[in-house]
Amino acid sequence: MKVGLLTREYPPDVYGGAGVHVEFLSRELRSLVDLDVHCWGPDRDDGAHGHRDPHGYAQTAFATMDIAVSMADALAGHDLAHSHTWYANLGGHLAKLAHGIPHVITAHSLEPLRPWKAEQLGGGYRVSSWIEKDAYEAADAIIAVSAGMREDVLTAYPAVDPARVHVVHNGIDTTLYRPDPGRDVLAKHGIDPDRPYALFVGRITRQKGVPHLVRAGSELAEDVQLVLCAGGADTPELDAEFRGLVAELQEKRTGVHWIPEMLPRPEVVQLLTHATVFVCPSVYEPLGIVNLEAMACGTAVVASDVGGIPEVVDDGATGLLVHYDENDTAAFEAGLARRINELVADPARAAALGLAGRDRAVGEFGWAAIAARTVAIYEACGRVS
Repeated sequence: MKVGLLTREYPPDVYGGAGVHVEFLSRELRSLVDLDVHCWGPDRDDGAHGHRDPHGYAQTAFATMDIAVSMADALAGHDLAHSHTWYANLGGHLAKLAHGIPHVITAHSLEPLRPWKAEQLGGGYRVSSWIEKDAYEAADAIIAVSAGMREDVLTAYPAVDPARVHVVHNGIDTTLYRPDPGRDVLAKHGIDPDRPYALFVGRITRQKGVPHLVRAGSELAEDVQLVLCAGGADTPELDAEFRGLVAELQEKRTGVHWIPEMLPRPEVVQLLTHATVFVCPSVYEPLGIVNLEAMACGTAVVASDVGGIPEVVDDGATGLLVHYDENDTAAFEAGLARRINELVADPARAAALGLAGRDRAVGEFGWAAIAARTVAIYEACGRVS
């Protein structure tokens, strides 16, 4: 079976969970199918085909459409298209129409559930929503990365046949994400190894909820450091808001470290390893690969209870969940601080949660099994097409 996998993100240009998913899924798929990867940007050294917008459109949505046509054209002679995120969904949809092949979508997020994207995309958000809706409703199969995500798909797009929506969880490579005893990265970024710290890793977006964590920082125990590996703000306005919140917190307490760029994986692994607690304050999260990354490094997790997070973070066993209510964000922020303080005050409990998290990541979220389940969906699409 010749499969064209379509994505915006692909190494080394990975900035979110969808890119991580594609990186590891494609690695496993190559031994199971004849795989072509098509991504944004230049061709990659591993043979992935790069696509660019030849017109240089200022509107991201128009550039996406240009690239989609290029991707779809390249899939002539393929047996199936598999797209990831709205940035690639149109390419898969056009390939289905033009070449008569099945189109499979992996649902990492949904435009109707991310209204704040209008801040970033402007009118392009209406275009991205249109692209996603048409592609989802016509897809031969949709892979949801969690059961919560499956329910979101069916709620957002009621015209989609539930029989076509399958759950295949995100995964984690526990050979790459594993405890690192080194401490040089802590020294490099000015983190005191003798003080406990809570860690956030992610982009500065409304979705990831990091401003809530910064506000919660004023209620953390005095000895707790707060380490924010946060970059890539969606908009200048959000960047300015975040900078202001961090500066205000730094005036109130010591040990607030903002690392404003996406770090290399080995550095992230070491920071995850030595954190007393990893914090995921997302207000919307289909699954949250970063929670798996923290668990694989043996670190306890404090996370919001939204989306697919409870399918990864076993409340009371591998971490602690905090209820998120968009109508009472102050209570959410207080809950984050309270849960972090609980684990800092009881390091033995935090360590036990971390060990249990590592065991769960190894036992339940391996990429080889995820790839096999994905291929089974490909084969089912081929039989019914």
